[in-house]
Amino acid sequence: MAENSESKKYPLHKCIFQGDVKTLSSLITPYNIAEKDKQGNTPLHLAVMLGRKESVQLLLAHGAPVKVKNLAGWSPLAEAISYGDRQTISSLVRKLKQQAREQMEERRPNLVATLRQMGDFYMELRWDFQSWVPLVSRVLPSDICKIHKSGASIRMDTTLVDFNNMRWERGDISFIFNGDQKPSKSLTVLDNKAKLFQRVRYEETELDIEDEVDILMSSDIMAAQMSTKGITFSRAQTGWIFREDKREMVGPFNADFYQINGMVLESRKRREHLSEEDLQKNKAIMESLTKGNSQGFANGEPHVRRASLNPPPESNITWEEYIMAPPGQCPLLGRSLVYKESSKSFKATVAMSPDFPLTVDMLLNVLEVIAPFKHFSKLRQFVLMKLPPGFPVKIDIPILPTVTAKITFQEFAFLNDIDPQLFQIPSDYFEDPMRFPDL
Repeated sequence: MAENSESKKYPLHKCIFQGDVKTLSSLITPYNIAEKDKQGNTPLHLAVMLGRKESVQLLLAHGAPVKVKNLAGWSPLAEAISYGDRQTISSLVRKLKQQAREQMEERRPNLVATLRQMGDFYMELRWDFQSWVPLVSRVLPSDICKIHKSGASIRMDTTLVDFNNMRWERGDISFIFNGDQKPSKSLTVLDNKAKLFQRVRYEETELDIEDEVDILMSSDIMAAQMSTKGITFSRAQTGWIFREDKREMVGPFNADFYQINGMVLESRKRREHLSEEDLQKNKAIMESLTKGNSQGFANGEPHVRRASLNPPPESNITWEEYIMAPPGQCPLLGRSLVYKESSKSFKATVAMSPDFPLTVDMLLNVLEVIAPFKHFSKLRQFVLMKLPPGFPVKIDIPILPTVTAKITFQEFAFLNDIDPQLFQIPSDYFEDPMRFPDL
């Protein structure tokens, strides 16, 4: 009886397992399309892992979520890369980007309304990058980020453009968000030295998608996350003999310092989809594509699009065997995993001030707007943690396994007379849609 009742719990999953597309189509509803089974797999996970291409397309057409992980921590896209069917990977990449745009558009009215309610201000953040690798520390930069906010508009001026392969791109860059504009014109990046601007695209071209699929099929499947489960905060101490809680001024703000304990960067990688030849070619192709060469040339040779892999052996696991397996012990449905995981513990500190005029929630709204910059998305992830009381005026956070950022909120002032010209594209700037290929 237990087996029967368990088997009936997940009708969509069962249809996919048995290749019953007709019944699947009749059972799909918005409520069960994202349902997870005991292994944390959604119907889309199973359709991808079992190579049920028709079911994959049907689920995507009904809006099955792509950015969702199973108990093992893998998304349907990760499983699709392992399976190796190019059309399925392309479909998932397109849907993932579409769903990200739709989610942003849903949040946008509330975000703009919240920005309007906040007072107008000027703020400075100092970024200092450090590494425990001696030679790396010498090349790591610092930067003072200047942020102006007026109404529903934000401008950020920075000298750090991007960071790839341990190389920092410096410049004189301004990022402008205009909440009053329609989405296709709301995000703009200015290169003030070259007098160029680029609107941040909401939709990728077919060439962009196909390049991305090539990169995914040629690379390790990566999953990295900062584990916050075991994080605790303890008051930092000062003094050699008479120990006391550390309290210092950070700029004009009185702040209490805390040690962050239990911060662990967990990274996992899979490469069962890569051959030995792939691993050799991988580096040259990746360098070519990540440098923005849309034709994908490597070593002077035209890059041929990655073909689908031969599918893995057909799974002989029955639906009953699958659904009765204990959580976390999912039977192998695709290729045998080639898997490696590692974790690194970080020591970090945060200084919290009750005097700072912004709240953490207000900061999160500002950071959501400027999230396209990679290091700012890391700051946003950190601030989403449950922090001690006050505002984080000084933070140490890991940006990469070897690089830590020290962020200091060194100045803040509410202003009533911010120049509206700051949020306009200067008339003598020219548009270059490919100035910043990663945006």
